Amino acid sequence: MTRVAAVDCGTNSIRLLVADVPPETGELVDLDRRMTIVRLGQGVDKTGRLAPEALERTFAACRDYAAIIKDLGAERLRFVATSASRDASNRDDFVRGVLDILGVEPEVISGDEEAELSFTGATKELTGRDDLAKPYLVVDIGGGSTEFVVGDDQVRAARSVNIGCVRMTERHLVRDGKVTDPPTPDQITAMRADIEAALDLAEETVPLREARTLVGLAGSVTTVSAIAQDLPAYDTEAIHHSRVPYDRVREITESLLRSTHAERAAIPSMHPGRVDVIGAGALVLLSIMERIGASEVVVSEHDILDGIAFKAAEEAEAGKQGD
Repeated sequence: MTRVAAVDCGTNSIRLLVADVPPETGELVDLDRRMTIVRLGQGVDKTGRLAPEALERTFAACRDYAAIIKDLGAERLRFVATSASRDASNRDDFVRGVLDILGVEPEVISGDEEAELSFTGATKELTGRDDLAKPYLVVDIGGGSTEFVVGDDQVRAARSVNIGCVRMTERHLVRDGKVTDPPTPDQITAMRADIEAALDLAEETVPLREARTLVGLAGSVTTVSAIAQDLPAYDTEAIHHSRVPYDRVREITESLLRSTHAERAAIPSMHPGRVDVIGAGALVLLSIMERIGASEVVVSEHDILDGIAFKAAEEAEAGKQGD
């Protein structure tokens, strides 16, 4: 039995998974899985730097996670950092802080590496299902970027583009330092044009339209699923592998983009940290579905975090065999 810890630090949230990986099954058995909204990417698109208050929020979460990892006795920890820390000129401050708290240096991975880990985490347990046709298109809508991966049992093509929910919100929906509630038609049109240009870029290397099953990952997608099901609270079991039809995604996206902050915050399944950015995230999902003609999205709660944990387990096993 191998016990591993995985941390995924993105633009909007930082997440922890501590899991056992029994060698006979090779599957993850969760011991602790949690998420904290830290908005590490606050202002990065505009300033090119990680804000001091964003770093402190992230380091506070890391201190909480360090205690959990120690209590559960993980053999190996892998910490992966994605879009915001790739883009920041002061990312060395981030690296030093994480190293001091957790004892490991964060891996600031490329978009292609991020995509491969997301694909592994999302599709490993889909293998053998005859109701989901291949190839899959795995779409991970993050805070700063969105990863596109097409593959069957392994990755065929991948691309990361800068159309995350935080980046789109800050770029298009903020006026005088505040998010417009609701956004104006001109703001939505400009955001849509930005998303479409990024999809053009993704299609240069990833055959998006060859996909037969769209698998959607991360908070924007899971929140849309929770709203579609009218859940009284966020429910991971109900959301995982739910299937949301295109018409419902369009309806929810249009509603979110018409709503005020108070109306979005009143949605029972809405995390407070997503209230300002969910409209942009939903529009990214809707635009992808329209681009490829998807009739539905299969929603997965397993994503890059699970991919990181699988990789950490492989490394731990390889280390044992080498001893």
